[in-house]
Amino acid sequence: MIERAHLSIVSALARHGTLTKAAEELCLTQSALSHMVRRLESQLDVSLWKRQGRRLELTEAGRHLLRISERVLPILEQAERTLTQFGQGKRGSLRIGMECHPCYEWLLDRVATYLRKWPDVDLDVTQRFQFNGVEALINNQIDVTITPDPVYRPGLHYHNVLSYELLLVVAADHPLAAKQVAEPSDFGAEHLLSYPVARDRLDVFTRFLIPASVEPASHREVEATEIMLQLVAAGRGVTTLPAYMLHKYGPSLGLSGLRLGNEGLFNTLYLGCREEDLEVDYIAAFTRLT
Repeated sequence: MIERAHLSIVSALARHGTLTKAAEELCLTQSALSHMVRRLESQLDVSLWKRQGRRLELTEAGRHLLRISERVLPILEQAERTLTQFGQGKRGSLRIGMECHPCYEWLLDRVATYLRKWPDVDLDVTQRFQFNGVEALINNQIDVTITPDPVYRPGLHYHNVLSYELLLVVAADHPLAAKQVAEPSDFGAEHLLSYPVARDRLDVFTRFLIPASVEPASHREVEATEIMLQLVAAGRGVTTLPAYMLHKYGPSLGLSGLRLGNEGLFNTLYLGCREEDLEVDYIAAFTRLT
């Protein structure tokens, strides 16, 4: 019978590659760890690992068990946390993953209200803007994802929480500030600042510049919103932001926003969760935030 301990062992071996380090992580002796795996291999009549010099490598069967552990262990760990919280008089925990910086800004403006309404719910936020929210949901690593790019899979539910316009942001004394609408050709001489996100996930490239075969004079990635806008205000470049973020940060820095093309460039933020979790009241309540 496959037990949780077996999944933990395979996971530790995949991370460390040696019995010594895997045993240390799991607080086991090497002999105890080896015995547990050998016994499972004997029961199933299959080899889970093989030696490559001083390192251990998982066999095809071992890699299959590793994939199972990556799905099952997070579920068990979350179940334990939740049951512990129930025992402490708390309702549970809500793990949120975000796929973009504007997602984080949206959350900041709403999290205080949610926490006041649900004081017995713990909240944890994953600030990794290039992770795969869909896989994290399916593998039970998070409970809710905030994303502008929903990927529909069986068992997942998405709720539209915000539609917004993406604007070109420039300094008040920038030549483009006199315009109301920016065209792709306006970017040819500009130093474009953006968050550290792949181009194929930046709307200004995929939906505005690339279709027009236009490249900015340069492209620089900046992690922090405040620093990026300070650079724009100092005339060091231009950027694009959702209108709600420009309204939040722009006035104090004297920044101007221009529509991208005559029709504008619009997008939507979604909250995604597992369909089964819509029956959990505090998760369902979060997905209804606007």
